[in-house]
Amino acid sequence: MRRALHTVVRTVDGINWLVGWILAALMLVMTVLISWQVFARYVMGSSLTFSEEVSRFSMVWMTMLGAAYAYRYGSLIAVDLLVSLSGPRASRVFHLFIAAASCTFAFVLLKYGLELTQRVATQTAPSTRVSMAWLYGAIPAGAALIVLNSLAIIAADFSGKKETVA
Repeated sequence: MRRALHTVVRTVDGINWLVGWILAALMLVMTVLISWQVFARYVMGSSLTFSEEVSRFSMVWMTMLGAAYAYRYGSLIAVDLLVSLSGPRASRVFHLFIAAASCTFAFVLLKYGLELTQRVATQTAPSTRVSMAWLYGAIPAGAALIVLNSLAIIAADFSGKKETVA
């Protein structure tokens, strides 16, 4: 059983490693496009038509995937007064409850995010003319990653693996 739980944790950590590189690539795209936009507008006198839209799409994807990535490693802001005041057993119960509640919330977000993405699939973005499903797809993608990370946190707790904060 512990071996299966370790496998789950390692698999989700591998997915998070890939997501970390995707986040870095999105940040690079955003930085290059915004820098080029500023250069083109103020030095060359004409701005790009698509850079703001692509940068905005990148920022939305970075926000959703980055929140899930940060959740896995405990990097999100938290109020942990009860956890810090309680003993180790109660702290573990709080930890598991929070992971289960996060998983439930993310599952609801995934369900309704998929519905929303399907509703806007016929709409197109003004500059790039791509489907708005690409933008709204960040919601279910981030929610699915939060579900996976919640399950990994629970699996790590039950397997006895000490969590490492990246």
